[in-house]
Amino acid sequence: MIEQLLQYDTKLFLFLNNLGSPTWDAFWLVVTYRFTFIPLYVFLLYLLYKKYGLKSLLIFVVVIAVMITFTDQITNVFKRAFERTRPCGVNELADNIRFVVGHCGKYGFFSGHASNSMATAVFAGLMLRPYYKNLIFILLFWSAMVAYSRIYVGVHYPLDILCGFMFGALSGYLFYRVANYFNGRYARA
Repeated sequence: MIEQLLQYDTKLFLFLNNLGSPTWDAFWLVVTYRFTFIPLYVFLLYLLYKKYGLKSLLIFVVVIAVMITFTDQITNVFKRAFERTRPCGVNELADNIRFVVGHCGKYGFFSGHASNSMATAVFAGLMLRPYYKNLIFILLFWSAMVAYSRIYVGVHYPLDILCGFMFGALSGYLFYRVANYFNGRYARA
């Protein structure tokens, strides 16, 4: 059953990856670049500051730093434990994929881009939901774009993305609860 699931995953990867074209390569390379969205992160921190104040923002910054570190490190634990070769590293797929990015990496299960972007989207979306009801949907769309960019450039299978999403959502929600606890205990006291 697992082998069949992985075969379907490979077929879906090949389909999605081959939807790309040289016309769109530069756009998706920008989306997949890790520092592209720093202005978005700064804007989200500004919104948190505007709605919660400086004391709360300091708590949020610490919680976010721990969340991203936690999410990123657990992603690495999974990559080392499962040792699933990235599609760009599979010789049998080399002639059938569009490898757009300059480096491949060794293991890909699960996607750090997907888990970190989803954790950020869920955390910020939930923290700001009382003030900006639709922001979470915009952030989830952004996270989906970041995740799809990893398939587009040829470095992750769809299951890598899906599992990254699930872990990221869980992590974002967990740290949202942690931030609310510390904010209620120390910033509002």
